Parts: sequence; C-alpha cells; structure tokens
Amino acid sequence: MKEEKLIKILFFIATLFVLSFCLIPFLYMLIISFCKSWDIFSLKEIEFTFSNYIKILKDPSLHCLDYIKNSLIISGISAIFSVFVATLGAYAISRLDFPFKFSILLFILASSMFPQISVIGFLFKLMKILNFINTYQALILPYISWSIPISLWIMVSYFSKIPKDLDKSALVDGCSWFQAFLKIILPLTKPGLVSAGLLSFLFSFNEFLFALILTIDYRARTVPVGIAMFQGLHGELPWGSIMAFTALSLLPVIIIVTLFQKHIMQGLTRGAIKE
Repeated sequence: MKEEKLIKILFFIATLFVLSFCLIPFLYMLIISFCKSWDIFSLKEIEFTFSNYIKILKDPSLHCLDYIKNSLIISGISAIFSVFVATLGAYAISRLDFPFKFSILLFILASSMFPQISVIGFLFKLMKILNFINTYQALILPYISWSIPISLWIMVSYFSKIPKDLDKSALVDGCSWFQAFLKIILPLTKPGLVSAGLLSFLFSFNEFLFALILTIDYRARTVPVGIAMFQGLHGELPWGSIMAFTALSLLPVIIIVTLFQKHIMQGLTRGAIKE
C-alpha cells in the first residue's frame, strides 16, 4: 500500500508540474492582455482593462482580424487538401501490392525533414514566376506539400488495420471500389482523418518562415507574421496589444480542439477497429 501511495503522490506531483509548465505562460499572457501597463516584467501596479482588445479590434491600421481571417482560410484549405491527398494515397498503399512500398513511405517522410530554410529561396523564385507572391496560393501550396507526409503516415496506419475482407464483401454486395471506399472504409477512419486534419491545420496556422518571405502585407499575412511585425509597425513593443492579439488568435484553435477532442485522442492512440 505504501508503494502504491508513493506512486500516486509522484504521479500527482509530475502532473502538477507539467500542467504548471504548460499553463503558467498562457495565464501570464492573459494577464498581460488585460493589463494597462506596458511593462511585462513588472506587475506591481496591475490595472485590468479591455482597452487592448478594443484597440486591436477597432484600429484599422493593425489588421488583426485580417491576419486571423487569412490564417483560418489558409490553414483550413491546406488541411482539407493535404488530408484528401493523403487519404487517397494511404488507401492505395494499404490495398495495392507493389514493389518498394515501404521504401516509398520512408522517402515521403524523409522529404518533409528538410529544413524550410533550405527550400525557401527556390520556393520564392517559383512563386514569383507564377505571380503568387502575397496571395493565399503562395502559402497554401507549400503547406499542403509539407503536411502531406505526416497525414499520409497517420492514414496508412489506420487503413492497414482495416481488414481487406471488408472491401471484398462490399464488392460482392455490388459496390464499386469507390463506393466501398467512400461508404464503408472511410467512415472507419474518422478519428484518423480528424487527427491528420488538425495536425495539418496547426502546422499551417503556426508556420512563420514561409508566411514571412512569401507575403508582403495584411492581404495574405498570417497571425505569426502579424504578431512579429508589431514592433516594426509602431516603433515599440505594445505588449498588451500583442498579448491580446495572441489570445484572440488562439480562440478559434481552442474551439476546434475542444469540439474534436474525442476524435483527436482516438486518432492518436488507437486504430479504427479493435484487434
């Protein structure tokens, strides 16, 4: 009993430490966002106010809502297309027998491990030739290609756990390959689809380098670049406005994660069927 009690105490302490490590910076950000003082290192005279939120919402020169809108559109489209391509590829890989199948998967995964800085110069030249600079396309296309590998691996792990007999049974019942995939196989991979889509969405939403190099102004810039450009636009660091903007931009992500939490956990911890 003593050993079990000690394990519970250690587990509680470890959990408390992890929660504190994750939540304290977030809580500090919220405090600064409601704080009137600009000094984030001195909280002696805290005066709570909503002026920071009012400023970023009403000041047209800040374009905060434009940045959030751009991030949501770009991230959403990138996630949908990356998961769509990865799902088709994963279904083909899990159902077809061809040489070097595993090697192809490893090659696709390895292609995503190249640092972004190594390709940004060539990517900028390509987007300039296509006249895509400072457009949604300039970010959507790289984000799709960059998030496909992880989405593909997630979906392959799901499709590989679904027996091929389900496909054969559907064909015997009169379904085509596409109908079997759409009506029978795909619904079983719903947790994997949600997990892959959310990971792709978060990558696109948080990505900084591509958004910095391939965009020029608020018409295509995303939230990370918008936050980074606060100092350059105003000649100072208005920490209250920056933290308010950050907190506001996190709200859609928190809502999405909360809504799909159940499917996300299933997608990351187990397959679509029980073995």
